[in-house]
Amino acid sequence: MSCGEPHETDCSEVLDHLYEFLDREMPDSDCTKFESHFEECSPCLEKYGLEQAVKKLVKRCCGHDDVPTDLRSKVMGRIDLIRSGHAVPEQDVVASTEQDDLSATPAKE
Repeated sequence: MSCGEPHETDCSEVLDHLYEFLDREMPDSDCTKFESHFEECSPCLEKYGLEQAVKKLVKRCCGHDDVPTDLRSKVMGRIDLIRSGHAVPEQDVVASTEQDDLSATPAKE
């Protein structure tokens, strides 16, 4: 997505890293660039506001649930793989999710 206007920081870069900005997982200098971008780009500001609202809603509704330790480890492991540039095959993600769903479902008697 792009608003069609030239910016110092391109809209696609901002939107590609929006969650990192929301979670404050980027250097302060990048946060400053993004904040400047939002001041001059209303479509990106609108997208940011929407994602921020969704994040707050999820936190309010689901923020008190405990995450199983093994699930957290799997997710963090995949994030580390992706950040290091390794691809995570889609079938591994689907198979892992399906297996997690099966193990969470009580056996029928």
